[in-house]
Amino acid sequence: MSGAWPDAAVTPEQEVIAAARERAAALAARDPERLRRSLHPGFHWTSHTGERFDRDGYVTANTAAAIAWQGQTLTEVEVVVCGQAAVLRCVVADDVITGEGDRVTFRMPVTQTWVKQEGRWQCLAGHAGPRV
Repeated sequence: MSGAWPDAAVTPEQEVIAAARERAAALAARDPERLRRSLHPGFHWTSHTGERFDRDGYVTANTAAAIAWQGQTLTEVEVVVCGQAAVLRCVVADDVITGEGDRVTFRMPVTQTWVKQEGRWQCLAGHAGPRV
């Protein structure tokens, strides 16, 4: 006997955080299909500037636009799960290269709504900002 305890079950809150980090990694990778998989077909987003996006618009704006994502870090993460829905609140640090070639980091609060369908958490909606 090895003396090791079996891994504790992963909580729904941990699953949502993992899904949010996968979405952030897809942004940094500029991978449209990977990002699309993280987003519910009915996805909607409001940016820190007030722009509103559906799923296709959001994917295009974040994978094919002049701004190039280098990474997104989530801190101060709080998740509330209610059945097959969850709300995640956090502060993100977006590391990007602007269309002018400048590397900048934007910090802002983010709220995301997640739903679990067919065993997977997908982001249904979100809002970022204001920048801090």
